[in-house]
Amino acid sequence: MLKEEVNKAVEVLRTGGIILYPTDTVWALGCDATNETAVNKLLALKKKNEFGGLIILLDHENKLQSYVREVPDIAYDLIEYTDKPLTIVYSGAKNLAPNVINQDASIGIRIVKHDFCQELLQRFRLPIVSTSANISTEATPANFSEISEQIIDDVDYIVNCEQDDLTPKTPSTIMKLEPDGRFVFIRK
Repeated sequence: MLKEEVNKAVEVLRTGGIILYPTDTVWALGCDATNETAVNKLLALKKKNEFGGLIILLDHENKLQSYVREVPDIAYDLIEYTDKPLTIVYSGAKNLAPNVINQDASIGIRIVKHDFCQELLQRFRLPIVSTSANISTEATPANFSEISEQIIDDVDYIVNCEQDDLTPKTPSTIMKLEPDGRFVFIRK
């Protein structure tokens, strides 16, 4: 079943669609992070006017170099040793849709350790946007049952996986990491 769901989601992503999918944190809205039109569609669905503030997912830290100009060495240790989902905001984003990149040219990236996401990213071979499955002014849903009908109605595909899991989930920790290794926590 996992493989079938991954294949369906990849098909939607390749055509510029938006998926609703489980992650290692909260349920997320996702699209191809290199497709500007798909990102615009996702921003419209969230009713989010400004660019940036989006996170992208990668399946392995060796792909960071493809999307960040200069990856600080400490980033690899942080990714390896963290026991909770960690999003790192890097300076110098590249090879992504311009509307995914923050105004200061940074991008938030999480190396995801979740079976569905890992499989999806390996098959899709591009980064995927991961933003909470809610309208930007509303609270982040803690599980699938809390996602609004409007979001459910407006996505192109809902992944049929983990929908019955009512365990409350929380967003990732977010840290801004400068090229020189300095960092600040944005969300703990």
